[in-house]
Order: sequence, then C-alpha cells, then structure tokens
Amino acid sequence: MLASKKILLIVGGGIAAYKALDLVRQLRKAGASVTPVLTKGGSEFVTPLSLSALAGQKIYRDLFDLTDEAEMGHIELSRSADLIVVAPATADLMAKMANGQADDLASTLLLATDKRVLIAPSMNVRMWDHPATQRNLATLRNDGILTVGPNEGDMACGEYGPGRLAEPDEIVQAVAAAVADGPLKGKHILVTSGPTHEPIDPVRYIANRSSGAQGTAIARALSALGAQVTFVTGPASVPPPDGVRVVKVESAAEMLAAVREALPADAGVFAAAVADWRVTGASDQKIKKGTDGLPALELAENPDILAQVSQLSDARPGLVVGFAAETQDVIAHASAKRLRKGCDWIVANDVSPATGIMGGTENAVTLISDAGAEEWPRMSKDEVARKLAVRIAEALQ
Repeated sequence: MLASKKILLIVGGGIAAYKALDLVRQLRKAGASVTPVLTKGGSEFVTPLSLSALAGQKIYRDLFDLTDEAEMGHIELSRSADLIVVAPATADLMAKMANGQADDLASTLLLATDKRVLIAPSMNVRMWDHPATQRNLATLRNDGILTVGPNEGDMACGEYGPGRLAEPDEIVQAVAAAVADGPLKGKHILVTSGPTHEPIDPVRYIANRSSGAQGTAIARALSALGAQVTFVTGPASVPPPDGVRVVKVESAAEMLAAVREALPADAGVFAAAVADWRVTGASDQKIKKGTDGLPALELAENPDILAQVSQLSDARPGLVVGFAAETQDVIAHASAKRLRKGCDWIVANDVSPATGIMGGTENAVTLISDAGAEEWPRMSKDEVARKLAVRIAEALQ
C-alpha cells in the first residue's frame, strides 16, 4: 500500500525510539523507501548501524556534515520525500516545531520542508498533560501537522496514562492515509463533528448527546480516499481520527470561526450537532442556589453554520453536505431543511431514543438530494462513513 512512496523518518530521543526499528521494517514491507534521520537523543537508544541496516539507506545526523551537504543538502532532503514522519516525537521536538526553532538537522528539516508531516508523540504522562505540551500540540495541529497517538498504557518510568508511542502498525496505517493516492487526492474537505457546549456559567453548559462518532468516521474515511481533511470538532467523547488536521472548539461561535478559517474547500460535511441556542449574558461566576427561586436563563439563537456556508457567494465549497437529526417525520423535515439551508445533500437520521443511534455505534440514514431520497440500511457508523465518502468522491470527479 506504500509502493514507491518515500518516507523521511526522524527518530527522536526517548525510550520508545527502539520501536522505530520495527517501524522501518514495516514501512519497507509495505513498499516504502525509508531515509532515516537520527537525532542526538535518538542515538542514545538505537544505533546508527541498526537503523541504517534495516532501512537499507545511509542515515543522516549532523546539520553541518559537509559531505552530506555536498551530496544532498538539508533543503533537498526535506523536500524529496512524500511524507516526513517523526517517531518518536518528543516534547522537545514538538516544542521546537511549534516555535519554529532550527538548531539541529531534524528541526531544520522540519522547518524547511514543504511536504506533509506526521508526528507520533511519545513522552511521560506528566509531560504530555503539561499545558505547554498541549499548547504546542494545538499549534501544530492548526499548522496542519498530522498526528497519530499517543496511546494510553504503562510507561517505562512506572507511571500509567497517555504518552505511549503508537504501535508501529498504527503508524503505518496513518502514513498510508497521509499519502493515499485515492480518488480524493488533491481535494480539501472540511468536516465538522461532535456537540457544542454553550456556557451558562464557568461550570455549566447547554449540550446534547452527540458522541462525535459519525463525524469522526467520515473524516477518517475521506482521508483514506486521499483527501486532505480539516476536522473541526466540538468536545466529543471519541478521539479525533489520525492523519487529519484537527481544530478543537467548544461553542457554536467558535466552530463558525474555525469553519470560516478553514475555507476554501472542495467539499464540506457538516456532521456536528450544533446547539440551536446559547445563553445570553452567560455568567463569569458560578450561579449560586438561593432563596429567590430559579434563575432566569435568556436564550438566543446560535449562528446557522450550515446555512451560512451554503449561501456563501465566493468561498462556498463545491459540495455542501448537511446532517438532519430528527425524531419524527424524518424525511419531510430533512427535505425541508435542505431547501431552507441551501445545501446540496442532507444526511437524515432518526435519533429517537428507541433507535440508540445518538451516541451509539450504528446509524440508519437517508441521503436526500435533488435526485430524491435514498434510504440506506442500518449499518455501522464506519460503514455509513465509507459509503458517504465514496459518494462524495464520485460527485467531485
């Protein structure tokens, strides 16, 4: 699945660096050629000889190696690959990437490249949870850096939690998605997902039962067909997919701003369950129970993201797909919504409590377009996503 693909692999300094050897083996088995770059820290855990032997290529280590610069300068090295993979991506490497530092070969390659970059973070759970690392992660994702992992589990230091390097086979799958030559290669698709949280005060909010599972599956399926996906997600209960650009938001207003920032796009899939209302004048202090009765909450309508994007005159995506979660008269309400919003397709589903769809693993949808209503059988949300992704690919041809 990676035949003829060129991967530049940067091995960061961390105990998980030993997994880079198996990663090289699996990448080559999948058909890729691998050019290794070994950081100073990485060489403390794996030897240049073992990495070079498994890759079948010379390794690069020193920014100021005149021989290497004469044979292949760091600029050419950074741009001759189909994808740059950083595994493990340490907290230090992530900080350098987020802040544009270039003080060694690895960080200089990452700053000089015009190719996509996939990082596989690995570090102690406390380092991963630190606000500085999370800020750097958000910056990298906003810059379009792809991520895979980290996983949760036992640490070499004896602690438990998120921070384990993704397994080599998971990284290979993320690499395959990032360099996919599918029918959507070269297309940029925007996907919204999850609920929104509309604050009442610092500890309370209005929300809904959306898990974000369907939107996540759609983003993953589109990426697998070769699309460059921008994934704008509210506070979902499922993790975002690997291999896509992730933008996390809380409220409907934040989601609208992120959507506008992500445009233009070839297609937009608006699967998020955006709250219809927000509280006006949300309190900046916790509202206390008192003797004056219940607090009065004044509501205002949230921005209609689907309608606003559908009615754009300049940056409107070529295909706009909305979702309609209904509990009665599903087809009638969804068809009216499509016309009212001005989108091209509506994916309608019945989210009555008895169906178990909202927050569940399966979905039963009807695709509504100018051609009419096409009912799909109940299937897993992953299967719905794959079928919709294929339809989108056909429509964009």
